[in-house]
Amino acid sequence: MPSPSRPTALITGGAAGIGAAFARALAREGYRLVLVDRNPEGLQAASDTLDADCETVTADLTVEADIARVEQRCRVGVDLLVNNAGFGHPTEFLATSPEAEVAMLRLHTETVLRLTLAALPSMIERKGGGVINIGSVLGFFPSSTYSASKIWVVDFSRSTARSVRPHNVAVMALCPGFTRTEFHDSAGMDMTKIPGFLWLEADALVAAALRDWRRRKALSIPGWHNKIIVALSRLLPMRLIDRIQSGAGRGSMTVRGGAADQRLHQR
Repeated sequence: MPSPSRPTALITGGAAGIGAAFARALAREGYRLVLVDRNPEGLQAASDTLDADCETVTADLTVEADIARVEQRCRVGVDLLVNNAGFGHPTEFLATSPEAEVAMLRLHTETVLRLTLAALPSMIERKGGGVINIGSVLGFFPSSTYSASKIWVVDFSRSTARSVRPHNVAVMALCPGFTRTEFHDSAGMDMTKIPGFLWLEADALVAAALRDWRRRKALSIPGWHNKIIVALSRLLPMRLIDRIQSGAGRGSMTVRGGAADQRLHQR
């Protein structure tokens, strides 16, 4: 079981991007870290930069045996679980293989579900701790299987938060907008047309997320611009949103190589 004096955080997709930013922030707070990623070299490089007691677990969380291993590590007991691992496809839905789509859905939904359920019992027993699940602002706009999986994360997290709140356990969905990480480059997306004011740095995003989690918020949307975007998703007619999405889809993404079933780095 985690020591009350040295809390433990398990972060999936912890080798880079938002996951690595969580690792840096929690290391500064004195957490023990369990970093999970499918990239062993990236895990080692991330661990070497942290002034923390750091355990690394190489796992592909679309593979049953690896999910089960990390699930068991969550059952041992963690104080904070950050379900951050994820990827997107560089191709449109009709040009993406069913196998690639299922792998993404398994990572964004089944893995989040299973690791959360594995971690919660010990938290409930201790009456403390919690889970941060990474959704996306894009989840509020029906645009792809990626966005569909991310709104699932939001709904799942908010409903689970209500269930565990009486036990002093906090579950939260974090919905980033445009965040400066390796994610878009890995997905082959040309983001040069996105205005600078729409971007957040990963460290600032994580700082806001941890503040919201400690305030027991069930949903965190850092950045005033992201809050406005999500509000518009609830106010604008669906037909107008569809027209905006169709126009954006024609010019906002270019694919730099790779087949339709290309696997991307978990973030």
